[in-house]
Amino acid sequence: MGKNLTSRAEDYSKWYNELVVKSDLAENSGVRGCMVIKPYGYAIWEKMQAQLDKMFKETGHENAYFPLFIPKSYLSKEASHVEGFAKECAVVTHYRLKNAEDGSGIVVDEDAKLEEELIVRPTSETIIWDTYRKWIQSYRDLPLKINQWANVVRWEMRTRLFLRTAEFLWQEGHTAHATREEAVEEAEQMMHVYAEFVEDYMGVPVIKGTKTESERFAGAEETYCIEALMQDGKALQAGTSHFLGQNFAKAFDVKFANKEGQQEYVWATSWGVSTRLMGALVMTHSDDNGLVLPPKLAPIQVVIVPIYKGLDQLDAISEKVEPLVKELRAKGISVKYDNRDTHKPGFKFNEYELKGVPVRLAIGQRDLENGTYEVARRDTLQKESVNAGEIVAKVESLLEDIQRNIYQKAFDYRAEHIAQVDSYEEFKKVIEEKGGFVSAHWDGTAETEDKIKEETKATIRCIPLNAETEEGTCIVTGKPSTQRVLFAKAY
Repeated sequence: MGKNLTSRAEDYSKWYNELVVKSDLAENSGVRGCMVIKPYGYAIWEKMQAQLDKMFKETGHENAYFPLFIPKSYLSKEASHVEGFAKECAVVTHYRLKNAEDGSGIVVDEDAKLEEELIVRPTSETIIWDTYRKWIQSYRDLPLKINQWANVVRWEMRTRLFLRTAEFLWQEGHTAHATREEAVEEAEQMMHVYAEFVEDYMGVPVIKGTKTESERFAGAEETYCIEALMQDGKALQAGTSHFLGQNFAKAFDVKFANKEGQQEYVWATSWGVSTRLMGALVMTHSDDNGLVLPPKLAPIQVVIVPIYKGLDQLDAISEKVEPLVKELRAKGISVKYDNRDTHKPGFKFNEYELKGVPVRLAIGQRDLENGTYEVARRDTLQKESVNAGEIVAKVESLLEDIQRNIYQKAFDYRAEHIAQVDSYEEFKKVIEEKGGFVSAHWDGTAETEDKIKEETKATIRCIPLNAETEEGTCIVTGKPSTQRVLFAKAY
């Protein structure tokens, strides 16, 4: 099973596309711009989903489900929201098909036109806030903290598996609060929850911050974000959390009676991460040999490959391996014993390296006689011989070490790719030649932000949270600035 991957140095984009397909994560579907997530890719998403769901519930959120279709009139109730999504909406106009009279096939039945067109949800604020109007009457109904796991559709013309597809999977949290302070606290809390998940489970270091006005979610007063850096020096927005103020409450007339019996509009947040995180996972850690998966999210954490001649040897190896498989599983470690006789050991080694399985154990006749296993770790490709009696402890420590090591490697890469600049010439040079995050002064205007984007393709990724105040001058206009912001080219 030759991997034949294009190297990252040769063509990073091509390497990524090939790797996603060859490692069995996903493939393009018969529907333009949509993907099929294959079982191995979906198994990673399920592990992400399970952990995030646990973290949401620990912070007081409950799951619900809302309709896929949104009446067009709902979308127009919040002006900046509709403006932000209008160009990406898929619209349902009819509800029936019929056979063409000339026998040429199926056509839309013109008599089955909907009274009001339906939008296939690009995000669910509008349908959810219409529902919340019925759920919220008094301060006793607050806070309302709901999450849904769903699919959404945003009509994209240029798509890439996981990173940008017309349909993608995600979760979206929508909360309602009695006070502004409580809603802001919720939006910030969820940014921290996302950061904890991405760093501790995905092994991807992130920078927390807020978006500029032009980069904010449509309809938000503040957007909090976590930004990650990929191996090609481009940034990737890994998650966002939005303080929506009272915009949606006013648009959908969601009021509550406070303790004094007076009517007030509620305060809102929304927050979400998507299958885009799969793209971040692939691009942060993987190498020219294939995927490198963090042990906490790997569908298979340990694979055991027998090396044998004849069924007698295989039986002897299997007898030795079966108790080990049970012992590892009892410790919550996912193990695969690959005793297929249809593929040679070399093929299997290649396959599991490509799929990023963190730890590989090999056992042959000599290992059987010596009471050892050959142990290989995916992140460094190092191999060593380990006594059978110590193998469980070794596997446990290796999984922890690999999780730590891939995070540290990504952290070190990011540290080497954050540059502080004080002139526009230096800025352009770093963006073009080195990439990564560039810390620079900006005058706070959308005009300057647009000019930089137009001339360099770099955008303001975030205004770092708790950034120190630093008097300076904008790299473009020379106007006063009180803090640096982070720029980068981005996915």
